[in-house]
Amino acid sequence: MTEMRTLKVALLGCGNVGAQVARILIEDADTLAARTGARLELSGIAVRNVNARRDVDLPQELFTTDADTLVKDADLVIELLGGIEPARSLIVSALRNGAGVVTGNKALLAQDGPTLYEEADKAGVQLSYEAAVAGAIPILRPIRDSLAGDRITRVLGIVNGTTNFILDQMDTTGAQFEDALAEAQRLGYAEADPTADVEGHDAAAKAAILASLSFHTRFALENVHCEGITSVTAADIAAAKDAGFVIKLLAIAEKLPAAGTDAGTDLGTETNGTEGVSVRVHPTLLPREHPLAAVHGAFNAVFIEAENAGELMFYGQGAGGTPTASAVLGDLVSAARRIVLGGPGRTETTTGHVPALGIESSTTSYYIGLDVADQPGVLARIAQLFAEHGVSIEIMRQTIHKDTASNVESAELRIVTHRASEAALAATVEAVKGLDVINSVTSVLRVEGV
Repeated sequence: MTEMRTLKVALLGCGNVGAQVARILIEDADTLAARTGARLELSGIAVRNVNARRDVDLPQELFTTDADTLVKDADLVIELLGGIEPARSLIVSALRNGAGVVTGNKALLAQDGPTLYEEADKAGVQLSYEAAVAGAIPILRPIRDSLAGDRITRVLGIVNGTTNFILDQMDTTGAQFEDALAEAQRLGYAEADPTADVEGHDAAAKAAILASLSFHTRFALENVHCEGITSVTAADIAAAKDAGFVIKLLAIAEKLPAAGTDAGTDLGTETNGTEGVSVRVHPTLLPREHPLAAVHGAFNAVFIEAENAGELMFYGQGAGGTPTASAVLGDLVSAARRIVLGGPGRTETTTGHVPALGIESSTTSYYIGLDVADQPGVLARIAQLFAEHGVSIEIMRQTIHKDTASNVESAELRIVTHRASEAALAATVEAVKGLDVINSVTSVLRVEGV
C-alpha cells in the first residue's frame, strides 16, 4: 500500500475563526485526509502572543511568533490575521514559495486583490477566499464555477451580520439605533469599535469581491459607493414598516447600460461603451415579501439574478468562528486536492473588462419623507416638480399632524418613486428642498424590489 502524502499547513492568526480551524484540523485529521488524499499536518500557528488565553485548547508547542519561517516551510498557508500588513507580505511570500493560500481577508482582497491574483498566477498555485464573504455561505465558488456558463446581471446581498442584527432589532422591537448597537455588542455581534460595520466599509469590501467574480472584472474598494446605517432612525424604520417595507443594508452590484467609457471610472481596459457595472452599499427599503426581507438577526444572504438560471438566493450564518471555519476548510481541501492531483491553481477569471460606473448611473427608486405646510396646492406643486425632472411618483401618502405648542398644522408626505436614474432622483430631491412649502426633508432612502 502506498504511504499517504503529508502536506504541511501553516496557520496565521488564532482568533475566533483561526482557533476553530486549528481544532478541526486536529480533530478531523483522518476525515480530511480521506477527502484530500493527503494528511494535512498543522505545522504551526503564528500569533503575536503565544501565551494569550484562547477559547479552544490547542497544543502549546504549535504556537510561534516567527510567521516568516512558518510560511517558508509550508505547502499550504491559511491567513486569518486580517488587516493589510503583515498579511499581504506573508501571502506574497507563501505564493512565491509555491504554497497554496487560503484567506478570509476581505479588506486586503478589496484593496490589493489584483496583486495577489497575479502572484498566484505566476507561481501556478491556488489562492482561495470563500471565507472573505458571508461566512459559512458557499457563495464565491457557485458564482465562479456553477454560474461560469451564465451571465449574472445583478447581485444583492446582506453581507454584514452586525448591521443586519441592528436594523432587525430596530424593526422588530422599535429600538433606537444606539440601543440596538449596544445589544449587538453585548451579544458579541459587534466590535467595541463598530465603525467598519456600521459605516458600511466591511460590506463595501465584500461588494468589491462579489462584483469582481460576478462580472469577471477587477473592482477595487474605490469603485464602491458606500453609505452606512448610522443615519437610519427609529422614525425611518417605523415609516418604512407602515408602508410595507423593511430597511436592510444591501451590497448591490449590477450591470447597467452606459453612455460610454466616460460614464464611470475607467478600469484601464477598452470597452465598447455599451454597458458598465455599478457597485454600491447603502441602506435600502425592500418590500416585506422580498426574500431578503426575511433575513433576520445576524444572518447573511445573497440574491443573484442571472440570464439563464434566473433568481437564486444563498442564505446562512455570515459570521462566527465555527461557521466561517467551515468555509476556510472547504477552500483548504480544494487546494490540497489540487496539490495531490496536480494541475494549475484556480484563482479568478477576468474576461469581462467592463467599466465601473458611479452611483449616478444606477437606476433605483427613492423613498422620500417630507414635512410640508398644510395648505392647498402643495401636493400639486410637488408632483409638478417631480414631473419636470422626469421622475414618476408611484405612491404618495399624507398624514396631518398638529404642533401642540404652536397649534400649527403641517403634513407629513411619504413618497415612493418609480425607478429612475440616481442622478435624476438626486436632482429632484435638491429641487424639492428649495420649495417654500417644504419645512424639511425628513428622510431619503433608496428602494429595491418594487
